[in-house]
Amino acid sequence: MSQELILSRDAYLLTVEVRLFWLVALVYAFSALVLLFHILTRRVGIGRAAQGMMWAGMILHLGWIALRIFEGGRAPFQTLYESLSWFACTAVLTYLVVSRKWRDIYLPATFVAALSSGACFYALLSRSPAVPPLSPPLQSYWFEWHVVLAFFSYAVFVVSSSIEVTYLIVKPFLNRGADEVFGLTRSNIREFRGTAFNLVLFGFPLLTFAIFSGAAWANEAWGRYWSWDPKETWSLITWSVFTMYLHAMSIPKWRGNVASALNILGFVCMMMTFLGVNWLAKLLGIPSLHLYAV
Repeated sequence: MSQELILSRDAYLLTVEVRLFWLVALVYAFSALVLLFHILTRRVGIGRAAQGMMWAGMILHLGWIALRIFEGGRAPFQTLYESLSWFACTAVLTYLVVSRKWRDIYLPATFVAALSSGACFYALLSRSPAVPPLSPPLQSYWFEWHVVLAFFSYAVFVVSSSIEVTYLIVKPFLNRGADEVFGLTRSNIREFRGTAFNLVLFGFPLLTFAIFSGAAWANEAWGRYWSWDPKETWSLITWSVFTMYLHAMSIPKWRGNVASALNILGFVCMMMTFLGVNWLAKLLGIPSLHLYAV
């Protein structure tokens, strides 16, 4: 195949991929808007329709990922454009799997859909969709393990925090005597909130293994396991906050607002690790080995 034909094919594939990604982002955004309408009307059917849209968006997103893998010949999370897409897809996928445990409770979906659509639009509007060759620091056995583990732990924490926020919104209404709020009642809210704890219990080892695999990758790429790089430091902060959350859930008097605050703080620290550190390091001129992903 001539060089001209290869370039023409690659340009066509990139155009198709970008259009598909826009469709995914719009489906997620529209599902978030429909979920807001569900909040205003309290109509269960609207929530079901919105969740169906999330399923459609996720299936399209998996197709986008398959196309990106074919196009680049590698896992699609080298650049920030790809990482934001991967983050959105894993968050929606995790939510849809976990939500099968409960029926007609759609408030957490609002946070997940809004965050995922925001990540997609941020990638599309501010990042280049180009498919660069794998940079030397990423040419490691540990790279894919580290990223997959990290992003699945992030997805689990996103869903856990969305459940925690839902619990904090609904609980005061139930305490004031409401029989049912957004599908939650006094009889099922404890079990519902327990899902947030179980998710962190599942995601915490994933984050731990992600940090250890990242250290192994850093040693292979840069000759040292740990260098107190800003992203490394914030990953340790995130791990520490979720450690405190798990500890708080084991102490009866801390299981209420203290544990809820730590779960939400862990989500904030996770987002800081994923995105905030890169922005601050670039803005303030802080040396970082991870700025290749900005």
